[in-house]
Amino acid sequence: MKLILKIFFSSFFAIASVVWAQGVVPDNKKFNHSFVAIIIDDLGYKIKQDKRAIQLPGNVTYAFLPYTPHVKEMTEIVHARGNEIMLHLPMQSNKTLSLGPGALTNRMNEYEFRLSVLKSILSIPHVKGINNHMGSLMTSQQKSMNWLMDEINRTNLFFVDSRTSMDSVAEQTANQYAINNTRRNIFLDHELDRHAIEFQFNRLIELSKKNGSAVAIGHPFDITLDVLEEKIPQLKKAGIQLIKVSSLIHQQSKRKTSVWQASLSPSQPAVKSLKQ
Repeated sequence: MKLILKIFFSSFFAIASVVWAQGVVPDNKKFNHSFVAIIIDDLGYKIKQDKRAIQLPGNVTYAFLPYTPHVKEMTEIVHARGNEIMLHLPMQSNKTLSLGPGALTNRMNEYEFRLSVLKSILSIPHVKGINNHMGSLMTSQQKSMNWLMDEINRTNLFFVDSRTSMDSVAEQTANQYAINNTRRNIFLDHELDRHAIEFQFNRLIELSKKNGSAVAIGHPFDITLDVLEEKIPQLKKAGIQLIKVSSLIHQQSKRKTSVWQASLSPSQPAVKSLKQ
């Protein structure tokens, strides 16, 4: 039965992706709100920055690196506040960079890889989802992503592709395994400059209004937190709701269902002509 469900969902997302690519989109007027999710990565090492980050207003989601010295203390606070917690899973990059404990690398065989994923998940209290830390090499490798998604499929966790590489196959592999998932749309602080971060935050708003939802990733830098403390309270006035990642995935799933239904009834006003 589980295999049948996997095949069904894999086919569903494959067809939905084609529909999106051909320009069939649901009418935004059907949705009362646009939604954004904001993930703060790299938590667990610097307690001063972490404590400030987890006080951000609203449903910000927090991603902790495995085996970090402050992960248990910080996750308990985050959980008590009702915010969502993720495992920020280190994966091998195309560059020679220090990945830290729990990193997935090409030197691992399948057993070592799977065991490492499981241990990293267990190291994060109250964990609800996973996203990749670095991973420009690892996320482009189909075999590794099959192993990862097969392990995630044994849990109730969702997955977010941080999209550190244009060659990533992580999102499509998660779809094939019928895992609740989404991708990062915006990096808020690729440039550590206030105007650049504000520009990316404004892009987040624009994308959410255009597509109904968008996901941003930032880090607990002081300049990033300065901007988010100021800008997050303004989202509501802009008609945008900041929600947990799991809730955003649910909203996107509803939208994909809407696209699927629209594609079956091309005469409906919500569907653009495929001949245009």
